[in-house]
Amino acid sequence: MTVFENFPLIVALFAILFAQGVKVPIHYIATKEFKPGLAFSTGGMPSSHSAAVAAVTTGIGIDHGLSSGIFAVSCVFSVIIMFDATGIRRQAGEQAIVLNMLVKDFQYFVEEAKVWAKKKEFEKKQELKELLGHQPIEVFFGGLTGIILALLIYPLFH
Repeated sequence: MTVFENFPLIVALFAILFAQGVKVPIHYIATKEFKPGLAFSTGGMPSSHSAAVAAVTTGIGIDHGLSSGIFAVSCVFSVIIMFDATGIRRQAGEQAIVLNMLVKDFQYFVEEAKVWAKKKEFEKKQELKELLGHQPIEVFFGGLTGIILALLIYPLFH
């Protein structure tokens, strides 16, 4: 089998691209704000991590059966990754929000003492990434996206 015939791999990569791409119109519909950069960022609806692991696990289940050892391994790792997306990564994002607020407050005081107005905007703020993890609903829909894509794309491979 060549890498281009590896259904679980192809469907997982497609799920990542699909989930990342669909974040832009979903965000626009929800907020009326067009942010094309969301296609290249972490976080947001749906979770591309969840879509990828659900797609690869579904693909393995289709190719090797739900009772296979490789499906079991993939399923367990998928659950861990999806749990991590809503837990540790989400908490890191929330901590980044607080740290960014502290940095902004500190900068406010520094602003009075320095010639802050002469600096360019990109020099003024270098913020930590706040959108690291996912809300549970984003992980759910990411996982659902991966499963649906795997089931829809499978007939193209077999």
